[in-house]
Amino acid sequence: MKKLFAIVAMLGMFTFGTTQVMAQDAPVADAQTEVVDSTDAAAPAVEEAPVEEAAPVVEEVEAGGFHKTIKTKFIEGDASFMSLVAIAMVIGLAFCIERIIYLSLAQVNTKKLMGAIAAALEKGDLEGAKNICRNTAGPVASICYQGLLRVNDGLDVVERSVVSYGSVKAGELEKGCSWITLFIAMAPSLGFLGTVIGMIMSFDQIQAAGDISPTVVAGGMKVALITTVYGIVVALVLQIFYNFILGMIESITADMEDSSITLLDLLTKYSLKK
Repeated sequence: MKKLFAIVAMLGMFTFGTTQVMAQDAPVADAQTEVVDSTDAAAPAVEEAPVEEAAPVVEEVEAGGFHKTIKTKFIEGDASFMSLVAIAMVIGLAFCIERIIYLSLAQVNTKKLMGAIAAALEKGDLEGAKNICRNTAGPVASICYQGLLRVNDGLDVVERSVVSYGSVKAGELEKGCSWITLFIAMAPSLGFLGTVIGMIMSFDQIQAAGDISPTVVAGGMKVALITTVYGIVVALVLQIFYNFILGMIESITADMEDSSITLLDLLTKYSLKK
């Protein structure tokens, strides 16, 4: 720019017209300098814009990375074995959910139920106590109802009836648990089966290539490890649900035993009043 101004100044010393031309060209030069300055001022903004826009993109990739990783590893684990592990998990979870729903409906406030039965028996209202048991869901109420039905046959008959019916109800509580244990055992076994098949694939690739190299063995080893991991994860998930179900069964069974003892005491007092 300095050279341009020097040339224009030299030309202005010879003619007045060139001076006017220089005067007309000066605003253009100023405009050019302003454009250059404006572009220089805008340059940092252009450089910073991509950085600000790139941050959300990185967050989106990180947000969806976990699901994509699971899908990718599932596909890499060979669908023939991974699908079997997935089926075992789905069926096992179905049995777990069914048991949890059944046991949740079987639970009842035992203290409130036995208190209502005791109040009815104190009044001598045997039919009222039976109606309370009929209108209450769960194995505890069913056991009490069976005992109340045989109160006129003697306490020994009542006790045998309560014990026998309690065993039947306990068996119903544990119904389907054997299938859950089956899928808990099957899931890692299918994973180990995939491990063995993956190792066989690795040795076949080594034999075909005639050389032992990481690239040759990597494919089969990846299938072996992925199927094992997924099988163990499925077994752990089902085991957690199974232990939770066992806890619910133990709680209901304890309520059944306590209510049976309480019912026998109540019926003894009722028999003495007659």
